[in-house]
Amino acid sequence: MLIDTYGRVATDLRVSLTDRCNLRCTYCMPEEGLQWLAKPDLLTDDEIVRLIGIAVTSLGIEEVRFTGGEPLLRPGLVGIVERVAALEPRPQMSLTTNGIGLKRTAPALKEAGLDRVNVSLDTLRPDVFKALTRRNRHQDVLDGLSAAREAGLTPVKVNSVLMPGLNDDEAPDLLAWAVEHDYELRFIEQMPLDAQHGWKRDGMITAGDILASLRTRFELTAEGDDARGSAPAERWLVDGGPHRVGVIASVTRPFCRACDRTRLTADGQIRTCLFATEETDLRAALRSGAPDEEIARVWKLAMWGKKAGAGLDDPDFVQPDRPMSAIGG
Repeated sequence: MLIDTYGRVATDLRVSLTDRCNLRCTYCMPEEGLQWLAKPDLLTDDEIVRLIGIAVTSLGIEEVRFTGGEPLLRPGLVGIVERVAALEPRPQMSLTTNGIGLKRTAPALKEAGLDRVNVSLDTLRPDVFKALTRRNRHQDVLDGLSAAREAGLTPVKVNSVLMPGLNDDEAPDLLAWAVEHDYELRFIEQMPLDAQHGWKRDGMITAGDILASLRTRFELTAEGDDARGSAPAERWLVDGGPHRVGVIASVTRPFCRACDRTRLTADGQIRTCLFATEETDLRAALRSGAPDEEIARVWKLAMWGKKAGAGLDDPDFVQPDRPMSAIGG
């Protein structure tokens, strides 16, 4: 069991498969990209599957989310999913992706055992998409979403970040579109995880802003804490249901006390929090020949030291040195 000193138990593992991405979202990285990890530094497919196996069979992990960077860029992705699906007990598996390439890979991922996907899409306007991502791939994302739904990777969740002066007026339109296509929309407050360290609290669109905008067109009924559990998104029924909309307010409404996550980076580091500034190296243990029991012990020790919260409300908050593309969302 992965328990910390505050009694929180981690059952949800986020696995970053690569730090690379084929978009250049303004809130994540500069236009020229980043200094990518060297291939020898990345975990191999076998190493990833071994660590997930330890987490599932020895440490109580019940859900595995594959992230990046952009996980669809990982050549061995389908094989990794298939091997994790064969574990006993079998964990629930999902994937967070920008959707580019999903049209091609969705059927194979479903066949391999993937349960569902989260797709990032911040706008319905191709010109705004290009301004936000610095790429002209809007239709590819829409096609990927459709392919995921048709393949049965459901519920298909759509993650949207609203940015001042670009798409901050789109919340109602995005929700109407999601309801029409039977996607579950979740708005995410912009977080201080950009490589440029340009995030400013006073310039972000807050959960309160988002909800106020949505309520100009929809009736929202809160589901409440019992329905939420340890999920990061607060959810509301839209016009009485059955459709829902969520808001992940990591900055203005932190949910650290209910956190059940542990994170594995693409280069084999354990992070106890998305905003952590410390990491624990499992890659070195793997490559030095440590047995599964020793790796599990190191992982437990790392999680035991998890802090009470991310500290985003602390005036002395220090943004992590590694951007989201290296950590995994």
